[in-house]
Amino acid sequence: MEQFDQIIKLIALSMGVSWASGINLYATLLVLGIGQMTGNLSLPPDLQILANPLIIGAAGIMYAVEFFADKIPGVDTGWDAVHTFIRIPAGALLAFGAVGEVSQPAAVAAAILGGGITAGSHATKSGTRVIINASPEPFTNWAASIGEDILAVAGLWTAFYHPWIFVGLLILFILFMIWFLPKIWRGIKKIFGFFGRLFGAKAPAVSMELTSDQSSSDQVKINKRPIDIEKKLEKLNDLLQKGLITKEEHSKKKQDLLEYL
Repeated sequence: MEQFDQIIKLIALSMGVSWASGINLYATLLVLGIGQMTGNLSLPPDLQILANPLIIGAAGIMYAVEFFADKIPGVDTGWDAVHTFIRIPAGALLAFGAVGEVSQPAAVAAAILGGGITAGSHATKSGTRVIINASPEPFTNWAASIGEDILAVAGLWTAFYHPWIFVGLLILFILFMIWFLPKIWRGIKKIFGFFGRLFGAKAPAVSMELTSDQSSSDQVKINKRPIDIEKKLEKLNDLLQKGLITKEEHSKKKQDLLEYL
C-alpha cells in the first residue's frame, strides 16, 4: 500500500506541475521555487534547481509581465498563442524532472504524458479566453485571469498535500476537456467567421434564373446579356427594313444572336 501511495504521489506531482504550467507557467515556477527555498515544499532532486534566486527572479519578472498582458483583451490571446511553444515543452520538462530520480523510462513517459496534460490545460484556457474576448467589457477578462492564477496555485497545493484528491480531480478535468474543447472550437470558428464576414470582401452577385423548359435535373441558366448583342439586333432590324437582307436571313441571324442570351 505504501508503494502504491508513492506512485500516486509521483503521478500527482508530475501531472500537477504539467497541468498548472498550461494555465500559468510562471506562477507555477514561482510557487515551486519559493516553496522549495522556504522549506514549505520538498521537490525532487531534479527540480530543486528552481529554488535558485536567478530562476525565481526570472520567473517573477515574467509573471509580472503576464499578469498585465493577461488582463488586456486581444493581447491575452496573442500571449497565449506565443506561449503555446513555451508552456507545453516546459510542462513536459517539469514532469520529466518530477520523476527523473525513479528511472529514465519513467521520466520519458512522464514527459510525454505531462506534455499532453499541459497542452490540454493550455488549449482549454486559451480557447476560453478567445470566447471571453468576444465580450466588449474587460471585467470578465480580469476575473478569468485572476481566477486562473488562483486555480493554478490551488491545484499545485492539492497535488503536493492531497495527491489522491488531485488525481481524482485530474481525471474529471480530462473528461471535461474532452467534452468542452470541441464546443470551444466551434465557438472560435463562429467568432472568426463573423469577423471574416464583417471585414471580408463580398463576392459579386450573379443573377440566376430558371429556364422555361427546366428539365427534371433542375438545370440553371446564368442570365448573361452582353450589351453589344442589343446593338447587333438593332442593326439587324435596320438591314431588314432597308431590304438588304431577307426575312429568312433576318430570322436565322436573330436566332444565332439570341443563343447568347
